[in-house]
Amino acid sequence: MTQASSKMIVVPIDGSENALRALNYLNLVFGPKYCLKIALFYLLPSLPQILIEGSTTSDEMAGKLTELDKKNIAMAQQILSEGKKRLLDKGFKKQAVETVFQKREIGVARDICNWSEKMQADAIVISTRGLSRLKAFFMGETANKVLEFNRFCPVWMVKGTVRKKNVLLAIDNSPNAMRAADYAGFILPGTEAHVTIFHSKRDLKRFMPNGLIEEFPEFQKLWKHTAGEAVAPYLKKAKETLLRSGLKENQISIKLDAGSESAAADIHTEVENSDAGTIILGKRGCSDEKNFSMGTVAKKVLYQASDLTVCIVP
Repeated sequence: MTQASSKMIVVPIDGSENALRALNYLNLVFGPKYCLKIALFYLLPSLPQILIEGSTTSDEMAGKLTELDKKNIAMAQQILSEGKKRLLDKGFKKQAVETVFQKREIGVARDICNWSEKMQADAIVISTRGLSRLKAFFMGETANKVLEFNRFCPVWMVKGTVRKKNVLLAIDNSPNAMRAADYAGFILPGTEAHVTIFHSKRDLKRFMPNGLIEEFPEFQKLWKHTAGEAVAPYLKKAKETLLRSGLKENQISIKLDAGSESAAADIHTEVENSDAGTIILGKRGCSDEKNFSMGTVAKKVLYQASDLTVCIVP
């Protein structure tokens, strides 16, 4: 799919400035000229069900409940209007920005995921911090739950203030990594981002005690060569995918790192070296393909991220 095809992006917001950072990020990486359809999504806070049921026992309380609902909706409309204005002020067209609010049905994270799936969204872009526990329902923990429950589209976790357009695409020899490459090819053509396709070889010290490895250095040398050969076709395929999708040759580079004992640390080091503001990687790597939960490397990359966006591809 080329850049001319509109991409549907869901941005959950709660009225906090932190949540609106996701809009700043969309403007930085994509901008108003990119073919986006942005849905600003707000879930109405609700009273406990037992309190709602109790309020129906008298006309006075029922009236208060109706008044509360109206003010709740008015607040939602104001928050969504402010979010839309933020995008319009950056040059986005009115028809490119949709505002949606709904009552909670199951739970905040599940409702975000369910609505996004129903709309066949291409991404959920979410800031990891919202208002305080006492003032709003939308917290960093909600963003983590969205990652946990989401099973169909990539989640972009905006952590802090992102100022750099470049992208690091972390690859290993797993099917999930290839899905991440396919997704990068789908979403990035038309942007100005330079994409570094990156792989860090797993150091043999991650498998055996350091003392033993030092005693038999020939195994370390053989492992480095074998690990590099194993991943090389995947790096090549990832680049071919990006080129076919419309990225230019000068927008892509490949980096094969010797690797340390921590793949996540290697990824973050390369983020600094490549001046990247976004990491795209699969939710699971080659070692945990059968488990749908977040892989160890993805968890660590996300945990260590600061002033970065981490895109997790399921």
